Amino acid sequence: MNTRSTGADEETRVLVVEDDRGIAESLARGLRQAGYTVEDVRSGRAALAAVTPDVVLLDLGLPDIDGVEVCRMLRARSDAAIIAVTARGEEADRVVALDQGADDYLVKPFGLAELLARIRAVLRRRRPAGPEIVRHGPLELDLRTRRVSVGGRAVALTPKEFGILECLAADPGRVVSRQQILERAWDAHWYGPTKVLDVHIAALRRKLGDPGLIETVYGHGFRLGAVEALRDQP
Repeated sequence: MNTRSTGADEETRVLVVEDDRGIAESLARGLRQAGYTVEDVRSGRAALAAVTPDVVLLDLGLPDIDGVEVCRMLRARSDAAIIAVTARGEEADRVVALDQGADDYLVKPFGLAELLARIRAVLRRRRPAGPEIVRHGPLELDLRTRRVSVGGRAVALTPKEFGILECLAADPGRVVSRQQILERAWDAHWYGPTKVLDVHIAALRRKLGDPGLIETVYGHGFRLGAVEALRDQP
Protein backbone atom coordinates (compact mmCIF):
# COMPACT_ATOMS: atom_id res chain seq x y z
CA MET A 1 0.00 0.00 0.00
CA ASN A 2 1.16 3.52 -0.79
CA THR A 3 0.60 6.03 2.00
CA ARG A 4 1.15 9.74 2.02
CA SER A 5 0.94 11.82 5.18
CA THR A 6 0.39 15.55 4.75
CA GLY A 7 -0.95 18.50 6.65
CA ALA A 8 -4.56 19.62 6.10
CA ASP A 9 -5.05 20.88 2.55
CA GLU A 10 -5.95 24.53 2.07
CA GLU A 11 -7.85 25.99 -0.88
CA THR A 12 -5.48 27.11 -3.59
CA ARG A 13 -5.87 30.79 -4.39
CA VAL A 14 -5.36 31.96 -7.97
CA LEU A 15 -4.98 35.60 -8.98
CA VAL A 16 -5.93 36.29 -12.61
CA VAL A 17 -4.29 39.47 -13.92
CA GLU A 18 -5.96 40.17 -17.28
CA ASP A 19 -7.22 43.48 -18.70
CA ASP A 20 -9.67 41.85 -21.13
CA ARG A 21 -12.83 41.41 -19.06
CA GLY A 22 -14.23 38.61 -21.23
CA ILE A 23 -11.04 36.54 -21.02
CA ALA A 24 -10.67 37.23 -17.30
CA GLU A 25 -14.24 36.16 -16.51
CA SER A 26 -13.90 33.02 -18.65
CA LEU A 27 -10.66 32.06 -16.91
CA ALA A 28 -12.10 32.76 -13.46
CA ARG A 29 -15.20 30.69 -14.20
CA GLY A 30 -13.19 27.70 -15.41
CA LEU A 31 -10.81 27.87 -12.45
CA ARG A 32 -13.64 28.06 -9.93
CA GLN A 33 -15.30 25.04 -11.53
CA ALA A 34 -11.97 23.22 -11.09
CA GLY A 35 -12.06 23.98 -7.36
CA TYR A 36 -9.77 27.00 -7.09
CA THR A 37 -10.47 30.21 -5.16
CA VAL A 38 -10.11 33.01 -7.72
CA GLU A 39 -9.62 36.77 -7.68
CA ASP A 40 -9.33 38.66 -10.97
CA VAL A 41 -7.93 42.14 -11.50
CA ARG A 42 -7.42 44.31 -14.60
CA SER A 43 -4.13 46.12 -13.98
CA GLY A 44 -0.61 45.74 -12.70
CA ARG A 45 -1.24 48.08 -9.77
CA ALA A 46 -4.24 46.04 -8.68
CA ALA A 47 -2.17 42.85 -8.95
CA LEU A 48 0.53 44.29 -6.71
CA ALA A 49 -2.09 45.41 -4.19
CA ALA A 50 -3.92 42.06 -4.10
CA VAL A 51 -3.70 39.57 -1.24
CA THR A 52 -0.80 37.21 -1.90
CA PRO A 53 -2.16 34.18 -3.80
CA ASP A 54 -0.68 30.72 -4.41
CA VAL A 55 -0.66 31.12 -8.19
CA VAL A 56 -0.65 34.22 -10.41
CA LEU A 57 -1.84 34.04 -14.03
CA LEU A 58 -0.20 37.17 -15.38
CA ASP A 59 -0.99 38.81 -18.70
CA LEU A 60 2.12 40.64 -19.93
CA GLY A 61 0.16 43.24 -21.94
CA LEU A 62 -1.31 45.29 -19.10
CA PRO A 63 -2.59 48.89 -19.53
CA ASP A 64 -0.61 50.57 -16.75
CA ILE A 65 2.61 48.65 -15.99
CA ASP A 66 4.46 46.30 -18.32
CA GLY A 67 3.67 42.73 -17.31
CA VAL A 68 7.34 41.75 -17.14
CA GLU A 69 7.93 44.52 -14.60
CA VAL A 70 4.90 43.33 -12.61
CA CYS A 71 6.38 39.82 -12.70
CA ARG A 72 9.70 41.11 -11.34
CA MET A 73 7.98 43.06 -8.56
CA LEU A 74 5.74 40.15 -7.59
CA ARG A 75 8.71 37.78 -7.43
CA ALA A 76 10.63 40.21 -5.21
CA ARG A 77 7.87 40.20 -2.62
CA SER A 78 6.23 36.78 -2.94
CA ASP A 79 6.99 33.10 -3.50
CA ALA A 80 3.71 32.59 -5.38
CA ALA A 81 3.94 30.53 -8.57
CA ILE A 82 3.74 32.85 -11.59
CA ILE A 83 2.51 31.74 -15.00
CA ALA A 84 2.88 34.37 -17.72
CA VAL A 85 -0.27 34.20 -19.88
CA THR A 86 0.09 36.29 -23.01
CA ALA A 87 -0.23 36.61 -26.77
CA ARG A 88 3.52 37.23 -27.03
CA GLY A 89 4.96 34.01 -28.39
CA GLU A 90 8.51 34.95 -29.38
CA GLU A 91 11.37 33.15 -27.66
CA ALA A 92 12.89 36.45 -26.51
CA ASP A 93 9.66 37.33 -24.68
CA ARG A 94 9.58 33.94 -22.97
CA VAL A 95 13.21 34.26 -21.89
CA VAL A 96 12.66 37.74 -20.43
CA ALA A 97 9.58 36.65 -18.46
CA LEU A 98 11.29 33.53 -17.12
CA ASP A 99 14.41 35.52 -16.20
CA GLN A 100 12.25 37.98 -14.25
CA GLY A 101 10.72 35.27 -12.09
CA ALA A 102 7.96 33.54 -14.04
CA ASP A 103 7.70 29.80 -13.35
CA ASP A 104 6.03 29.00 -16.67
CA TYR A 105 4.83 30.68 -19.86
CA LEU A 106 1.57 30.01 -21.70
CA VAL A 107 0.78 31.55 -25.10
CA LYS A 108 -2.77 32.53 -26.08
CA PRO A 109 -4.94 30.94 -27.29
CA PHE A 110 -4.86 27.90 -25.02
CA GLY A 111 -7.30 25.37 -23.60
CA LEU A 112 -8.46 25.20 -20.01
CA ALA A 113 -7.16 21.64 -19.64
CA GLU A 114 -3.62 22.75 -20.51
CA LEU A 115 -3.85 25.71 -18.14
CA LEU A 116 -4.98 23.47 -15.27
CA ALA A 117 -2.13 21.06 -16.01
CA ARG A 118 0.37 23.93 -15.92
CA ILE A 119 -1.05 25.11 -12.59
CA ARG A 120 -0.75 21.63 -11.11
CA ALA A 121 2.84 21.42 -12.36
CA VAL A 122 3.99 24.71 -10.83
CA LEU A 123 2.25 23.85 -7.57
CA ARG A 124 4.07 20.50 -7.42
CA ARG A 125 7.39 22.29 -7.82
CA ARG A 126 6.44 24.67 -5.01
CA ARG A 127 5.15 22.13 -2.50
CA PRO A 128 4.55 23.19 1.12
CA ALA A 129 7.35 23.10 3.66
CA GLY A 130 5.52 20.83 6.10
CA PRO A 131 6.60 17.20 6.62
CA GLU A 132 5.50 14.83 3.91
CA ILE A 133 6.32 11.14 3.77
CA VAL A 134 5.62 8.78 0.88
CA ARG A 135 5.85 5.02 1.48
CA HIS A 136 5.58 2.30 -1.14
CA GLY A 137 6.52 -1.23 -0.09
CA PRO A 138 10.10 -1.03 1.27
CA LEU A 139 10.60 2.44 -0.23
CA GLU A 140 10.24 5.59 1.86
CA LEU A 141 10.67 9.20 0.68
CA ASP A 142 10.74 12.22 2.94
CA LEU A 143 9.80 15.04 0.58
CA ARG A 144 10.75 17.76 3.03
CA THR A 145 14.27 16.56 3.83
CA ARG A 146 14.65 14.75 0.47
CA ARG A 147 15.85 11.61 2.20
CA VAL A 148 15.24 8.13 0.80
CA SER A 149 15.44 4.68 2.36
CA VAL A 150 14.75 1.15 1.17
CA GLY A 151 13.91 -1.38 3.86
CA GLY A 152 15.32 1.00 6.46
CA ARG A 153 18.61 1.43 4.55
CA ALA A 154 19.43 5.06 3.72
CA VAL A 155 20.06 5.73 0.03
CA ALA A 156 21.98 8.80 -1.14
CA LEU A 157 20.53 10.21 -4.38
CA THR A 158 21.43 13.11 -6.63
CA PRO A 159 18.80 15.88 -7.02
CA LYS A 160 17.82 14.54 -10.46
CA GLU A 161 17.48 10.96 -9.15
CA PHE A 162 15.32 12.16 -6.28
CA GLY A 163 13.17 14.18 -8.70
CA ILE A 164 12.58 11.09 -10.85
CA LEU A 165 11.67 8.96 -7.85
CA GLU A 166 9.38 11.66 -6.44
CA CYS A 167 7.58 11.87 -9.78
CA LEU A 168 6.99 8.11 -9.86
CA ALA A 169 5.98 7.94 -6.18
CA ALA A 170 3.29 10.60 -6.60
CA ASP A 171 1.02 7.92 -8.09
CA PRO A 172 2.72 4.48 -8.01
CA GLY A 173 0.10 2.67 -10.06
CA ARG A 174 0.26 5.14 -12.93
CA VAL A 175 2.68 4.98 -15.85
CA VAL A 176 4.59 8.26 -16.13
CA SER A 177 5.86 9.16 -19.59
CA ARG A 178 9.44 10.14 -20.31
CA GLN A 179 8.40 13.68 -21.16
CA GLN A 180 6.43 14.07 -17.92
CA ILE A 181 9.44 12.96 -15.88
CA LEU A 182 11.78 15.30 -17.75
CA GLU A 183 9.42 18.24 -17.25
CA ARG A 184 9.12 17.46 -13.54
CA ALA A 185 12.70 16.50 -12.65
CA TRP A 186 14.52 18.73 -15.14
CA ASP A 187 12.47 21.69 -16.34
CA ALA A 188 9.08 22.46 -17.89
CA HIS A 189 10.93 23.79 -20.94
CA TRP A 190 13.33 20.84 -21.41
CA TYR A 191 14.19 20.33 -25.07
CA GLY A 192 17.15 17.97 -24.76
CA PRO A 193 17.34 14.26 -25.64
CA THR A 194 15.15 11.94 -23.57
CA LYS A 195 17.93 9.31 -23.51
CA VAL A 196 19.51 11.21 -20.62
CA LEU A 197 16.66 9.81 -18.53
CA ASP A 198 17.79 6.22 -19.15
CA VAL A 199 21.19 6.94 -17.61
CA HIS A 200 19.60 8.35 -14.45
CA ILE A 201 17.04 5.53 -14.20
CA ALA A 202 19.84 2.93 -14.44
CA ALA A 203 21.82 4.68 -11.69
CA LEU A 204 18.70 5.01 -9.55
CA ARG A 205 17.94 1.29 -9.84
CA ARG A 206 21.49 0.40 -8.81
CA LYS A 207 21.33 2.63 -5.76
CA LEU A 208 17.92 1.40 -4.64
CA GLY A 209 19.22 -2.18 -4.85
CA ASP A 210 15.84 -3.62 -5.80
CA PRO A 211 15.31 -3.96 -9.58
CA GLY A 212 11.57 -4.43 -9.12
CA LEU A 213 11.05 -1.02 -7.57
CA ILE A 214 11.07 0.78 -10.94
CA GLU A 215 9.31 -0.91 -13.85
CA THR A 216 9.79 -0.01 -17.50
CA VAL A 217 6.55 0.04 -19.50
CA TYR A 218 7.92 -0.17 -23.03
CA GLY A 219 6.64 2.50 -25.37
CA HIS A 220 5.01 4.41 -22.53
CA GLY A 221 7.34 5.23 -19.63
CA PHE A 222 8.01 4.08 -16.09
CA ARG A 223 6.16 3.31 -12.85
CA LEU A 224 6.87 1.95 -9.39
CA GLY A 225 6.48 -1.82 -9.06
CA ALA A 226 3.38 -3.31 -7.43
CA VAL A 227 3.77 -3.71 -3.68
CA GLU A 228 2.56 -7.32 -3.84
CA ALA A 229 5.26 -8.20 -6.39
CA LEU A 230 7.93 -6.56 -4.24
CA ARG A 231 6.84 -8.61 -1.23
CA ASP A 232 7.03 -11.83 -3.24
CA GLN A 233 10.68 -11.27 -4.12
CA PRO A 234 13.17 -13.42 -2.21
